[in-house]
Amino acid sequence: MRRREFIGMLGGVAAIAWPLAARAQQSNQMRRIGVLMGSDESDPEAQSEITAFRRVFQDLGWTGGHNVRIAYRWSAGDTDQMRAFAKELLALRPDVVLGSTSPVVAALLRESRTVPIVFVRVADPVHSGFLHNLARPGGNVTGFAFFEPSLLTKWLELLKEIAPYITRVTAMFNPATAPSGGLDFLRLTKAAAASLAVELNAGPVHDVAEIERVVAAVAREPNGGLLNLPDVFLNVHRKLIIELTTRYRVPVIYQYRYCVTGGGLISYGPDVIDQYVRAASYVDRILKGENPAELPVQAPTKYELVINLKAAEVLGLAVSPTLLSRADEVIE
Repeated sequence: MRRREFIGMLGGVAAIAWPLAARAQQSNQMRRIGVLMGSDESDPEAQSEITAFRRVFQDLGWTGGHNVRIAYRWSAGDTDQMRAFAKELLALRPDVVLGSTSPVVAALLRESRTVPIVFVRVADPVHSGFLHNLARPGGNVTGFAFFEPSLLTKWLELLKEIAPYITRVTAMFNPATAPSGGLDFLRLTKAAAASLAVELNAGPVHDVAEIERVVAAVAREPNGGLLNLPDVFLNVHRKLIIELTTRYRVPVIYQYRYCVTGGGLISYGPDVIDQYVRAASYVDRILKGENPAELPVQAPTKYELVINLKAAEVLGLAVSPTLLSRADEVIE
């Protein structure tokens, strides 16, 4: 059975005017959309996300080759590719761009502060400098936030609950791709860790080789666990992380359900597909003349707790019935 928690949509409008020419465009005119993904094109989960977006977008009346052309670019967690593709897409003069993950949006905003951008999977759009206010974005960017600070405490609580012996947690992130370089997440996580009597350490990784270095370092000391901070680089390399943490017997908590269905231990986070479904409506509204500055950033409406009992058995963990009863999905 799946459990849904609903978070209210932020309200409010921005005061800046949108060009009259944009409002006057007809819905039957051929429109151009750019899509810049942080993921690898071969990632089946990323393809599912884009398929969900396209399905809803088509239901709203937009058909490829008929009244809309969509150009896709896939950056595979590489910041150099993100910057190159952002320049390339904006050179096509799109009417709106869909951007997935914080570093992708940062790359797009380096190229334009006028072309409308709808984002998904962005952790902290205000602190990242993408907009001024969630309820009143006030610029050319809006979308669907992935993260709220209370999740940090929730992740640590769940990791401690599934592996009660843990007294040390390493927060792994790539400074080049984690929102705000991962440092603000680390600061907020330290406060949560202190309340749980857990020592928190930073685990920065800059390339694939360093992922194994961090996992091995956690395994060398007793009572350690791993927290994957929201980071497109880590998500691109999630299969490697799952493989390494299984081999080294390190408990780790993820943000995405598919990390657990793919062999990981436990995850808690928003329904990612839902963000792409909702983003389609924002792209549609902008194409029909609405101002992105007047579209409030929306918080997640669905959260999922997923537990993999096979992974727990490999790690020698006995998952409590109380924790299992709260799970939205259990992999057996």
